[in-house]
Amino acid sequence: MPEGPEIRRAADRLAEAVVGRPLTDVFFQPPALRRHAAALVGEEVVSIAPRGKALLTRFSNGLTLYSHNQLYGVWQVVAAGERPATTRALRVALETEAHAILLYSASDIALLDEEGLRRHPFLSRIGPDVLDPALTAEAVAARLDGTRFRGRGLPALLLDQSFLAGMGNYLRSEVLFEARIAPARRPKDLDPAERQRLARALLAVPRRSYRARGIAPTGGMRADYVTETPDAFEMQVFGRAGEPCPADCGGTVERIELAGRRLYWCRGCQR
Repeated sequence: MPEGPEIRRAADRLAEAVVGRPLTDVFFQPPALRRHAAALVGEEVVSIAPRGKALLTRFSNGLTLYSHNQLYGVWQVVAAGERPATTRALRVALETEAHAILLYSASDIALLDEEGLRRHPFLSRIGPDVLDPALTAEAVAARLDGTRFRGRGLPALLLDQSFLAGMGNYLRSEVLFEARIAPARRPKDLDPAERQRLARALLAVPRRSYRARGIAPTGGMRADYVTETPDAFEMQVFGRAGEPCPADCGGTVERIELAGRRLYWCRGCQR
């Protein structure tokens, strides 16, 4: 599943294609949404922004399209009128005079007003977004020390979207390595300096990944997230089992399974 940085970069590409331009054609495959399609023609897409691992596409009439790609959904940007040859099922098409954005294969789609956004079961339970520029390390440290989260094991906590939205599996390994925190610990096991270090890494690593053009070639990473450009995001430990620790501590990167997902770490420098 894509993580916060990949979703935000995808949102940026979609927004660049259609935001601020009148819609000339709208298609919704889900029957519950079809009745709204005609009314959206002539309206504009005001913004496309992630909320955790979901995308919110806001229209000028006040409605918002909620979509969550989950494992199989994918958005594409194409020229107006183009429909690529694919075996995927087209779920949404939003078209302007110049471009169309197409959503394939996703099953979690809804069209919501403001009250619907507030009450949506996913949106109402997720935590602050790690890529929200207003989120501070101090606020993250306070969440780590809060009653709800402080007793949780870090491997599961860092995948829990109710703690911080947009986190994911490769980010989990990279954050713990940057903070030099062993994965077996819990927030309540950390002293204040360690908690601050972890809080800073929880913001710094996803934001650094987002600013990159993509991820440098890494074992097991989806090809469409990978780039070989000089400004790619370089994994320090994820996907590097058996390699020397990049911190030159003399240790070796290890792979373990925690919270049902692979995690990479160095026992030599993560305490």
